[in-house]
Amino acid sequence: MCLERVVIFLGRFYYKDMTILLLSAYNTASHKHWCNILVSNIKDVNWTFLTLPPRKFAWRIRGNALSWYGESKEELRKHYDVVLATSMVDLSTLIGLFPHLGKAKKILYFHENQFEYPLSEKQIHGNVEGMMVNLYGGLAADLVLFNSEYNRRTFVQGAKNLLKRLNDHSPIAVVDDVVRKSQLLPVPVGNKIYIQNDKIKNSILWTHRWEYDKNPDDLYKSLLILRDRGVDFKLIIMGLQYKDYPTAFDKIKDEFNDKILCWGEKSGDDYHSWLAKGQVIVSTAIHEFQGLSIMEGVQHGAIPIVPNRLSYPEWFPKKFLYNSSPEDMANLIEDVFSSQTTSPDITYLTWDKLETRYRDVLGLAKL
Repeated sequence: MCLERVVIFLGRFYYKDMTILLLSAYNTASHKHWCNILVSNIKDVNWTFLTLPPRKFAWRIRGNALSWYGESKEELRKHYDVVLATSMVDLSTLIGLFPHLGKAKKILYFHENQFEYPLSEKQIHGNVEGMMVNLYGGLAADLVLFNSEYNRRTFVQGAKNLLKRLNDHSPIAVVDDVVRKSQLLPVPVGNKIYIQNDKIKNSILWTHRWEYDKNPDDLYKSLLILRDRGVDFKLIIMGLQYKDYPTAFDKIKDEFNDKILCWGEKSGDDYHSWLAKGQVIVSTAIHEFQGLSIMEGVQHGAIPIVPNRLSYPEWFPKKFLYNSSPEDMANLIEDVFSSQTTSPDITYLTWDKLETRYRDVLGLAKL
């Protein structure tokens, strides 16, 4: 993707035809959001944007450099001033295949890290290949960006623990090299904060992926508690849906059918319309590095009900956090329903507030 070339002169800053190679090796919705918000807002450079689809995870994270070598060789042979890659990208291998890329400023962005993924019942071991891609990429980069302190902390702990287990010529101190060149920089949300003028009273939003790491069992248990207490509520259950998904969703649909206003994956205007109707937006996640879907709900005026773990304490005051159990979650939902609580201000996470920092790491002056 290439945008209009612009010559900029601002004080002592002068750049012409600056080129950035943007790489997203597993282009999920959150990665796509991040890439699109950068490309659509930073228009005074030339972008080349290469992606790979979010499927066949184990092959994708290990084979992305090979895929691009075979499919995008001409683009990768060009000169770039900056290489900006998601942490799924096998940056070290890519530089080995295209050595001239090593001369560019290399920035690796961690939406997540492979050291902190909870294992499903079908998994026995963690994705060591993915972990090593993350670690080698961090070492090869000039600058490493994490979207949350939780993300950085679990990367450090996980990488050191892995190297301790390997315990043979495994230099644990190299992890500190990554930390020394790291910064925190969240994924921006859009600038628009929506007016909450059509909320449905006592409605509960769910917008996460329908996967085990989002822990829908605790959602189901919490709803049972609310029903047993006689709490009136309605459900708006959305989120990315897969062919195989946790059985908790079938239980919720069967046992709370009379309370369901919206069910299943939505997109575009339909998604945002339902998002604007929810009074509270909930998370039961055991795996989350920023929680972009929760932030989208808050943008639409929903009140976050989130566990006191993962990255959530970095974003929201204590009154929006519950202490992990389904009963604690039910207690907080009931309290919010009976109070005048309003959604927190997250304008500090909008593009307008974060633009200067993004331009700084790319080496650009603010327009």
